[in-house]
Amino acid sequence: MVQQPLATKGNYFHIYDFRVRPGTGPEFLRKFEEFDYSDDNPMHKSPAQVKDGVMLQDIDDPDHFYLIAEWADVEEHRRILKEVQAMAPEFAGYIEDLDKGAFVPKYAEIVSSTPQHILDAAE
Repeated sequence: MVQQPLATKGNYFHIYDFRVRPGTGPEFLRKFEEFDYSDDNPMHKSPAQVKDGVMLQDIDDPDHFYLIAEWADVEEHRRILKEVQAMAPEFAGYIEDLDKGAFVPKYAEIVSSTPQHILDAAE
């Protein structure tokens, strides 16, 4: 299997770090996937989204989640995020401290990514 870098230097990750109400992890995830995989999700319609997002669940705390994805344009993500927030998708209602900005990501620039020729040599 050919290895590929997780992300491309010069792009950006959005990184959400949030908790859901105790014991609601499975229902939150079901509602998230229902929205995320639907035609209603404007994130999937943007050419600025380089790699689709992944939801991560803390193995030590089932009510703690991370959501990451790779984007080429932070401002485009911020613009679309406002659209999603205005839609008030059902999954967001499970997030603790939603009114305190809990569903707002940190943005990080990808400043190093293993070149493909290095990965190819590892086989």
